Amino acid sequence: MTTNIFIDGGHGTTGIEIADRLAGRPELSLITVPEEKRRDAGARRDALNAADIVILCLPDDAAREAVSLIDNDTTRVIDASTAHRVADGWTYGFPELEPGHRDVLANSRFVANPGCWPTGFLALVRPLVLAGLLPADWPVTVSGASGYSGGGKAMIADYEGETGAPSAFLPYGLSLGHKHVPEMTRYSGLAHPPLFAPAVANAYRGMIVEVPLQLRAMPGTPSVAAIHDALASAYAGSPIVSVASAEDSAAMANVTLEYVGATDRLALFVFGNEDRGQARLVAALDNLGKGAAGAAVQNLNILAGLPETAGLRL
Repeated sequence: MTTNIFIDGGHGTTGIEIADRLAGRPELSLITVPEEKRRDAGARRDALNAADIVILCLPDDAAREAVSLIDNDTTRVIDASTAHRVADGWTYGFPELEPGHRDVLANSRFVANPGCWPTGFLALVRPLVLAGLLPADWPVTVSGASGYSGGGKAMIADYEGETGAPSAFLPYGLSLGHKHVPEMTRYSGLAHPPLFAPAVANAYRGMIVEVPLQLRAMPGTPSVAAIHDALASAYAGSPIVSVASAEDSAAMANVTLEYVGATDRLALFVFGNEDRGQARLVAALDNLGKGAAGAAVQNLNILAGLPETAGLRL
């Protein structure tokens, strides 16, 4: 049986990456709207309602409008914008979030694709909260750097324009009110928002997300080994998320922004010093892969009852 797919906003950065992953898959049929009718509400309405699954690659307001144009009760939606990530009636599209979440996703009609930063953050933090190693009320900090493609067409133009890149490393979100913080807080299980310190690097794609922990100050003084074991157990057997062994991590001098390349993998590391009671938890991913398009395709596969990694770049 063929599943009909419509990518609304398919000519943006994320939409193009999604279409590339869906190309050549005979079990899927892509619905397209002629270029001259992309802004025609009637043409979009027809495409949205003809699809079995819609993937929205739109600004927030346009994503909300697209959902309002669906007038049947069968079309399923994956929204890659931030519009519905903490909205009632929407399932958070991070299959690895916790045991059983993949099954919840498979039976959902409305799925909100995670943000790229929350993907790395939640992969590191959620298992520790579930295991009782990280108290829900602990003051958590998350930082890192992303390729500039994460900022969409406007930021790509800023970095690739005639005047050159505005900076090699650009901290932002200085008001501490970043739009990703609500989903980080809700789905991690933390009682308080994490202190989020993101930055953009002068690289097209790639991403490092880091959560430092002062283990010696935490209740129970969890060991570096216990932190590693909790993450390794959470993702054992995953074809997408890997946790480097303690030995491999100890032998590493650094983790590059481009560690996973242009793939849909998510690589986790636990670097620590038992004597000092400190750990640095690091997630490496492609902001356009597992951080966006790869996640959308993974969710599509789950909704359609297809092999979860079909079309992914692993």
